[in-house]
Amino acid sequence: MSEDIQTYVIRRSFLFPLGLLFLLTVALGVIGLLQGQPRGKLIMLLIIVAPVAVLLLESLFRRVEIGATQVRVIKLLRRRALDFAALTAVETVQVRKRVFLTICADDDFIIISNAYGDFPQLLQSLLARIPEHIVSDETRALAATVPMKSSDVVSCWLAVALLLVILWAQFGA
Repeated sequence: MSEDIQTYVIRRSFLFPLGLLFLLTVALGVIGLLQGQPRGKLIMLLIIVAPVAVLLLESLFRRVEIGATQVRVIKLLRRRALDFAALTAVETVQVRKRVFLTICADDDFIIISNAYGDFPQLLQSLLARIPEHIVSDETRALAATVPMKSSDVVSCWLAVALLLVILWAQFGA
């Protein structure tokens, strides 16, 4: 019998503009090569595209899986799982509208942020499976009103708009 697993991924509202930003940056590099732009300009573009590519890959592979007996966090080339029975503490840190949920089992821990889609549901699903006595008061209060962070999405769309302006200027030059 297969275990019923709930899977949560990074919000698509962030992944879409991030993917678009990566594609536009690569397109700008290709256009720069075709136009014979100076090497320094292309190196600067490469310095920009590398972290965007890493962030995109990491975000595409990042998942939280909640099963009947454990929670798993899957990242690019990494995987960590904690059994609910072994958990010792569940705490929350909130910085402005960014939330970090820390799930501990002695010296091992997992940190989950509200960058995941359906984070309120993710939090409720976890709290339903975790022994109540290890959940902090802050975490219980947070579960009632989970803040949603959108500044990363807005920043990514602004970067896309900036790259579109730069691409338009490249064709006009």
